[in-house]
Amino acid sequence: MTVKISNKIVGYRVKKADPEASQEQVAVQPEVKPVQMNEYIERPDFLLGTTYKIKPPIGEHAMYITINDILLNEDTDHESRQPYEVFINSKSMEHFQWVIALTRVISAVFRKGGDVTFLVEELRSVYDPNGGYFKKGGVFMPSLVAEIGAVIEKHLKAIGLLESEEMSETTKRILAEKRAEFEASHTTATNDDKVGDYPANATMCGKCSTKAVIVMDGCATCLSCGDSKCG
Repeated sequence: MTVKISNKIVGYRVKKADPEASQEQVAVQPEVKPVQMNEYIERPDFLLGTTYKIKPPIGEHAMYITINDILLNEDTDHESRQPYEVFINSKSMEHFQWVIALTRVISAVFRKGGDVTFLVEELRSVYDPNGGYFKKGGVFMPSLVAEIGAVIEKHLKAIGLLESEEMSETTKRILAEKRAEFEASHTTATNDDKVGDYPANATMCGKCSTKAVIVMDGCATCLSCGDSKCG
């Protein structure tokens, strides 16, 4: 197409290419979707495993809980570690049947994929009608199933599926000072072998279920998680 210029040319400039138009012409590479955990993923020959030991006072022998993880999208930006199966071993045969059933159900939930963190709350809310027990350190467990749930919670935090609520260094220092002050003002001796990591006359915390709550200056403070209530 020819354009006739009737006016006198007084200047000129070079028109640059439209960057948006040039980007549209570049072939867009299809994005590779990351592999998500699902029940159709075959079990590989090698899995990453972690074993936890628990010794509930209601049993004669310790229990060993092994959780195996599968590594998805290895060596990519979408690499993730997901729980795949769980095993529980013990010399005690008292709980054999329901322990085997529980591990199979939990493993099936792991392999199904999706958000598996709900298992922690479900297991930890199981209460033994005969009453729970205190672990070493003063942590209360309402049942053996709840302690298995606590182990799974610990593992999910270790692999990054649950966030860990860690106290700041300032909070830890304040709690240490409160504990030292409390113990200095309560020098009553005790011969109880079951004394935990906190003062013997501490009460149980409703937030972290640890027997670590002391009362100072009208405030009930948990030396384990830092929860505090005044008044």
